[in-house]
Amino acid sequence: MNKLSRLQHKNTRLVAGLMSGTSVDGIDAALVRIAGSGTSTLLKLLAFETYPFPKGFREFVLKNSLPGAGSVDLIARLNILYAHFFADAVKAIARKAHVPLTKIDLIGSHGQTVHHLPQPHRMFGKTVRASLQIGDPSTIAQLTGITTVGDFRTADMAAGGQGAPLAPYFDFIVCRSKTKNRILLNLGGIANFTVLPKNCLARDVVAFDTGPANMVIDALMMKFYGKPFDAGGTVALRGTVLSSLLAWMMTHPFFKRRPPKSTGREEFGAQFMNKLLKRAKGMKRADIVATTTEFTAYSVYDQYVRYVRSGMRVGELLVSGGGVYNRAMMRSLKKYFAQAVVMPIEEIGISSDAKEAMIFALLAHETIAENPSNIPSVTGARKPAVLGKICLP
Repeated sequence: MNKLSRLQHKNTRLVAGLMSGTSVDGIDAALVRIAGSGTSTLLKLLAFETYPFPKGFREFVLKNSLPGAGSVDLIARLNILYAHFFADAVKAIARKAHVPLTKIDLIGSHGQTVHHLPQPHRMFGKTVRASLQIGDPSTIAQLTGITTVGDFRTADMAAGGQGAPLAPYFDFIVCRSKTKNRILLNLGGIANFTVLPKNCLARDVVAFDTGPANMVIDALMMKFYGKPFDAGGTVALRGTVLSSLLAWMMTHPFFKRRPPKSTGREEFGAQFMNKLLKRAKGMKRADIVATTTEFTAYSVYDQYVRYVRSGMRVGELLVSGGGVYNRAMMRSLKKYFAQAVVMPIEEIGISSDAKEAMIFALLAHETIAENPSNIPSVTGARKPAVLGKICLP
């Protein structure tokens, strides 16, 4: 264990963070220099890039992530195939940063979620919560020669948590303010936010998934226009929000479920999409996209009003993720959060594109330091937990 011991005793580490989200639109890779640990941690982003998957791969993965659609042999092979793509992304980001691969100390890989089942389920006398992220970290370690940490969700779930969201630890360490009440909103496939009261401690942090962000919009864009997303919110901006359809969307039981909570494709994937299309039959395509975009913004505000506002009035809403480039979505957020300053997270010096990959660089760094990086008040876990599995090359 000499390699691990040396790694643990380093004050500063060069860490590659990897993220592939629910949209399966590519691998985000960030190379980050991280010093210290815990609340004294300092991060510096050295390089970031998104590396696309091969043509047709996204559709293949999404189709085979549906219950009853995939098979155990296919998932087993995808688990290793993803690891090859992740390893390639590490090599590519090292080249971009002009850093030899041997100088990278650590990799933190979220993997690709194919199924997330955070609600307790009784089986054969045991209560289980489950989440499956593929992209085997041991394979990544062998292909790169770099110690790799992966599978970050299961430790929290074993402690009774939802295994999500994981971003709040990063948000607390990097984005808390002594003077401002902040909400950090991430608009990926799923929307989630972290509530940071001014001058907060870790136990004061509140965070949860608020519903879909781009997931349903992307699916509609592919079906209607053969495009992977609504670039700039162009389609939504030329459509009209249909109040009756929006009201129906907001009847989804997820919104009445009290935090801690998380969600994913299981609740807002193909089944939701099919119900939506049936409900919207005869309506204009642009209007359906506009309403679904409004749905993201309104559901974020709805969850703030239901579960946050009585305890904290937000002063700044800092937005990251792909949704930050959707002008219709940002316009609606500014409308609903009229009493707050709504702005991209770049305004406080953090890359919106790189943030999620940076999160997993930080989480891997904290795993090596043996620091718990879940926040029990967020996930519902019974206790703090050191997250992830350490795989040596």
